[in-house]
Amino acid sequence: MGTKIEARPTSHGKVRDIYDCGDSLLMVASDRISAYDFILPDEIPHKGEILTRISAFWFDRFADLMPNHMISMDVADFPAEYHPYADYLAGRSMLVKKAETIPIECIVRGYLTGSGKKTYDEDGTVCGISLPSGLVEASRLPEPLFTPSTKAALGDHDENISFGRCAQIVGDDVAEQLRDRSLQIYEAAAEYAATRGIVIADTKFEFGVIDGKVTLIDECLTPDSSRFWPADGYEPGRVQPSYDKQYVRDWLRANWDMTGEPPHLPQEVVDGTSGRYQEAFQIITGSAFVPAKERNVTA
Repeated sequence: MGTKIEARPTSHGKVRDIYDCGDSLLMVASDRISAYDFILPDEIPHKGEILTRISAFWFDRFADLMPNHMISMDVADFPAEYHPYADYLAGRSMLVKKAETIPIECIVRGYLTGSGKKTYDEDGTVCGISLPSGLVEASRLPEPLFTPSTKAALGDHDENISFGRCAQIVGDDVAEQLRDRSLQIYEAAAEYAATRGIVIADTKFEFGVIDGKVTLIDECLTPDSSRFWPADGYEPGRVQPSYDKQYVRDWLRANWDMTGEPPHLPQEVVDGTSGRYQEAFQIITGSAFVPAKERNVTA
């Protein structure tokens, strides 16, 4: 009991391993961390479990707003061949419905930062959308923006695209659903997060089609897919402290020229990042993070 699964995953992503269970999939979130489209050589303790449990929290919260692919996080509900790995799978795995993946990254930006700030400084736009002059780092945007991108293969870079190009790829009806649902979920999440002292600066959703319906899949509003800022220190005009992996990105930018293989992270960066993920979990869910092994549960 407790060892990682011996079987080779059906698909292997930057963070998640996917196992085909016939009429469903088993998604297992590792403790791997990626940045700038590189998988780093060091793992972040508890990261996979935190990502999975935060996603489950949002899936439950928005179940009436948008269908999602989650079936169960209880290992007892998984196919029998995975039961010997219960100690490893507990908390970090989710049995989900199979979906026909829609090949679009659905990004919603509520604040000006990151790559959006870079293009805004160049020509006053974010992903081709014109914005008012005078905005600064971390300015709240007049309204949240839906800025889709292509979903690149592992090792490649996503490419920002216009809404028109998105519609060409997936069709007008699906594109409109992706935009409207993404904005709806973001706005509901941002409203809730504000009550918890969190600013959701931006986030990324993925969708698939299940039984003919556009359905929320993959992860949802985690520190890997979103920028979370503490509201009590929010101040436009400067880079905000964050509960996500920006700490890792900042260290890499200062200590690596982005050529060759990424370097090992210092222990203080590993520990600090793990602490940020755990703090994000506690603030968002309202519960202290206790690893599944310590809780002696299978879900």
